[in-house]
Amino acid sequence: MKISGAKIVVETLIEQGCDTVFGYPGGQVIDLFDELYSARDRIKQIITAHEQGAAHAADGYARATGKVGVVIATSGPGATNLVTGIATAYLDSVPMVAVTGNVSCSMIGSDSFQEVDIVGITMPITKHNFIVKDIGELADTLRTAFKIAKSGRPGPVLVDIPKDVQTALYEFEANAQPVIPYPLSFAPEEKLKKAADMINSAERPYIYFGGGIISGKASAQLLALADKTDAPMGSSLMGLSAVPSDHPKFLGMQGMHGHYASTMAGAEADLIIALGVRFSNRATGSSSPRDKGARIIHIDIDGAELHKNIAADLAIKGDITDAAERLISMVEEKKHPQWAERIAELRAEEALRTEENRRNAADTIDPYDIIDIVSSFADENTIITTDVGQHQMWTAQRYPLKRPRSFITSGGLGTMGYGLGAAIGACAATGRRAVLFTGDGSFGMNLNELATAVSQNTPVVIVIMNNGVLGMVRQWQTLFFDRRYSNTTLGRSTDFTKLAVAFGAKGGRAENTDQLKKLAAEAFACEGPFVIDCAVDCDRAVLPMLPPWGSAEDLITKID
Repeated sequence: MKISGAKIVVETLIEQGCDTVFGYPGGQVIDLFDELYSARDRIKQIITAHEQGAAHAADGYARATGKVGVVIATSGPGATNLVTGIATAYLDSVPMVAVTGNVSCSMIGSDSFQEVDIVGITMPITKHNFIVKDIGELADTLRTAFKIAKSGRPGPVLVDIPKDVQTALYEFEANAQPVIPYPLSFAPEEKLKKAADMINSAERPYIYFGGGIISGKASAQLLALADKTDAPMGSSLMGLSAVPSDHPKFLGMQGMHGHYASTMAGAEADLIIALGVRFSNRATGSSSPRDKGARIIHIDIDGAELHKNIAADLAIKGDITDAAERLISMVEEKKHPQWAERIAELRAEEALRTEENRRNAADTIDPYDIIDIVSSFADENTIITTDVGQHQMWTAQRYPLKRPRSFITSGGLGTMGYGLGAAIGACAATGRRAVLFTGDGSFGMNLNELATAVSQNTPVVIVIMNNGVLGMVRQWQTLFFDRRYSNTTLGRSTDFTKLAVAFGAKGGRAENTDQLKKLAAEAFACEGPFVIDCAVDCDRAVLPMLPPWGSAEDLITKID
């Protein structure tokens, strides 16, 4: 039986296990949304306030589950509004399929209404993209998109479908099963043996891991390797939640705004075992660990990351779970008492510095107190999302994460306005409650998605750390620009409590911890979205801070 291209799209999405799509309708996808309406009992549709929010929601759906997130938008501005969301997913290796409509094939290149070359625009920020001009290739192209998105190092794929391909008719035959990823590459045995020899001879081993541990489902292997080799661990921002925050060997996130202990341990180690992580400049500063004599083992599924930012002594391409599993059997069980003693000293130093940097000015709450109070009402199943800025770093430093995929944030691109859409997608995917930690600057970027959260009755607690400024930029201005606060004092008079009510949500403002505890109790008892506006001192800095031009010895731990 012949069916339309639009129906082929919907049937193929369902075939691939897609149970929810996020998007916004328009002229060049109206046929596709008509078929989604017909299939509404088999696939849920969540219409957001803006296409960027839809892309972030698909991203949050994928991060919370490991499944491929799907977003749909029309041509022209609908498609270009996806770009920031696609780039966010690309920089953080998130599996996503973006489906866009386009003008009919005969009109492509004529600058017709709402025509844009979205394939050309997104080529640098996708793993692959397609424009389908032959309906006979439509189903298989979508299947290939899913296969690419979830294979190896995950990432977004875009499929652009002209209007006439959506309306054309073609025979469709569904596959019995979703496509499986391309075969994994595995680490060579001889390289793993060399890695084991390097680990066995190390006196101060340190494991640095990233988001590859989460996407590779290698948390158990990571912990087993750390225990057997007696190695402390630190993570990138993307690696957070791979291991419990309170694990005795975990020192926390390292780098520009990471924990003092993890950053210093990485600098003092004689061997760094980097697993499923890239050496971002935010994590290492201007220098390489090799500058201090440390040797580096780098294992990653993506060969392009090996030697890209820092040359490793031993670079191994391969599936991280398999590589770690085999490596565990090769290394000797060891204890490093002197190294453990040094790590304990670093932890103690960090605890002292942390308390020194708290600021409890009048009518404000310290960010750590905000996080501690909110986390006391949450459980380990609560999904934590953030926007980007100081609040993001405070949350990364402080929140007690327990389970993989429970921390969702924009790392590589650093997208302000990401968090609310991501929370909506994560809640839709899991049915669990989410907490969004945001700032007044970030929340202003995409607060229109509060309308979506209300319409979906999304159980999200939105915690605004409101300091009236663009805090992270202001912090840089304090440190490096002689306190010239150019355009970082917002001067807005937005009442976020009234704003929440106007959108149909609930909310309140807290200026001290007692008020916050009362509001948090209300928020976690609420079935839908709840906004808590928290007063924060504008001079509270995120510390420690690794200057972009510096190394561990330049770590800033106090601002006078």
